[in-house]
Amino acid sequence: MTNTKGPVLFDLDDAAPTQTPAEAPPVPDLLEPSPQGQAMSTVAALAARPVSRLARWFWSLLFALVTTVASVAAWNFVTTLVSQNLYLGYAVAALFALFLLVVFLIVIKELSAFERLGRIDRIQHAAETALASEDLTAARGVVKDLNGLYASRDDTKWGRDRLKDREADMFDASALIALADHELLGPLDAAARREVEAAARQVATVTALVPLALADVVAALGSNIRMIRRIAEIYGGRSGTLGSWRLTRAVLSHLVATGAVAVGDDMLEPILGGSILGKLSRRFGEGLVNGALTARVGVAAIEVCRPLPFAPGKRPSVRSIIKTALSGLVSTKNR
Repeated sequence: MTNTKGPVLFDLDDAAPTQTPAEAPPVPDLLEPSPQGQAMSTVAALAARPVSRLARWFWSLLFALVTTVASVAAWNFVTTLVSQNLYLGYAVAALFALFLLVVFLIVIKELSAFERLGRIDRIQHAAETALASEDLTAARGVVKDLNGLYASRDDTKWGRDRLKDREADMFDASALIALADHELLGPLDAAARREVEAAARQVATVTALVPLALADVVAALGSNIRMIRRIAEIYGGRSGTLGSWRLTRAVLSHLVATGAVAVGDDMLEPILGGSILGKLSRRFGEGLVNGALTARVGVAAIEVCRPLPFAPGKRPSVRSIIKTALSGLVSTKNR
């Protein structure tokens, strides 16, 4: 009969364990998906969403109705006030006149901004045509338009003077446009790149540190609109409020259509190395991915706002911008 009160011994296999606990692979976290850049994906979806014709009619009619009602109410208020108190009525009428003057000036500014953006677009298309056909006359016209675009800017004076001294030595269209690109747009490209890096860093930091719901979406949308507006101003666009929104829609629509708003380990590989998204904390990983997507938006905005197309191999690298902008947010030790 077996003694059940004593110790019970079990025979173990003689083979030693092949791994120590420290060497065992980590248990995958099935509850937390890898960072997907949700804030920037939401921003792109909102900005790139097409507006239906019915919605345009609705907002146009609503604006016309509200403007008409407000105008009639203001007119009745002023006329009634004039009949009751002549001097006070005229004072209020003067305030309304000043308000309308300011509104008119804002409209003029917005129209001027649209015209400026259209001018840059025409120069860009003219340069592409001149390069495609190697038309030296057309290329000289492009250079003339560029000089006119930047004639009032002191930061391009040195480049315009160098271009004026050397353009007579160029006898083919590609060389002339390359010279104009180097002398006039080189410093502007560097300034635009700094804006992209600053916006990517800001979006990454806010997403990583602010846990409030929708705060990352608001921060990403505001930072991207401000970045695109600054890029347009750097290249001479001077976009207004409506122009900035139009540019933002155009840039994000292009990214969505080309599938550039996508997440992969290759986006952050220049910073931390391969297969990193699963190794980051959820919030910190979201911040880095949103910052990387902002860098993609910035490069697309540079291509849209730049008056000359990039020469082959001269397009700014998204990977290098991501590395410069976001590498300071993570530790590079023990890689």
